[in-house]
Amino acid sequence: MATLEFSHVGKSFGSVDVLKDIDFSIGDGEFLVLVGPSGCGKSTLLGIIAGLGSLTTGSVLIDGQPINHLEPKERDIAMVFQSYALYPSMTVADNIAFSLRMQGMPKAARMEKVRDVAELLQISHLLDRKPQALSGGQRQRVAMGRALVRNPKVFLFDEPLSNLDAKLRVDMRTEIKKLHARLGTTIVYVTHDQVEAMTMATRIAVMKDGIVQQFGTPDEIYQRPANTFVATFMGSPSMNLLPGVADDGGVTLADGQRLPIPGRGDVLVGLRPEWFTPLPRGDQPEGAMLATVEVIEPTGPDIYVGLRLGGAEVMTRLPAGTDIRTGELRAFAVNADKAVLFDAETGVAL
Repeated sequence: MATLEFSHVGKSFGSVDVLKDIDFSIGDGEFLVLVGPSGCGKSTLLGIIAGLGSLTTGSVLIDGQPINHLEPKERDIAMVFQSYALYPSMTVADNIAFSLRMQGMPKAARMEKVRDVAELLQISHLLDRKPQALSGGQRQRVAMGRALVRNPKVFLFDEPLSNLDAKLRVDMRTEIKKLHARLGTTIVYVTHDQVEAMTMATRIAVMKDGIVQQFGTPDEIYQRPANTFVATFMGSPSMNLLPGVADDGGVTLADGQRLPIPGRGDVLVGLRPEWFTPLPRGDQPEGAMLATVEVIEPTGPDIYVGLRLGGAEVMTRLPAGTDIRTGELRAFAVNADKAVLFDAETGVAL
């Protein structure tokens, strides 16, 4: 377990800046998720922590000590790869014990550690098998076991669930979160999946084009996104952005309806899908918004309802069984207290 700090980290390949002034830190035992679209620099940053790539500017510190100059094996870091990277000719036990054997640990001692980790990961019955006889989820557990057995200061996960099917991804996501709660380890986890980021992290760094767009808790990033990229990237369905003109009395939308959110000038109003509540037919109290129901998408526990509101397409999330019909004009209560205003030109939250 350890603290981890990025101090003005930059990485360039020739004239191309892949990482730009990465500057934040996490505390001992935190679960940091680096999230963003492909090519945003998150895996490059993970590789720099591991020592698999060098940085151009700045430094990375563990427990306050720079590690830039250290070889990967000297950093006390363990990494779980997307591809599992297991040795096919070795048993599960030998794969987990490999790093300990390279350190010269006596066989009895290393096998005791292997058994402890296998029990923790519920793979004790697999120790004599080889990787080709395992499912994807079992292989991922073995890869995690190989990292855990070393008891490093920091664990790195590079999109470890991307090769698994949807159900197994959910199961493994839960297992990793349980493991973190049990061990209190410091984890840095890379993913492009915002659901993984929101459900697993204690801190999230949302990245785009090599820049950290926002760093904070899942709740901060979801409720108060720093810009329109974060607003639309984090959350499923994403935050709705309605163009309007703001003054001291509120925002006037394109269709003339108003929301009581004071501001100034051309803005985008950010509203999460669950901040809409349909009102009984015929009711339109003051402050309610009229919208036309364009599409209804049942998902099981919820229904996604697409509306035409304020001159824009809006997606809402309503409880399953909500009495609503395609094509009807319906009044909705909108939780304007939670709304986020963005500058229409820069996209930055106001």
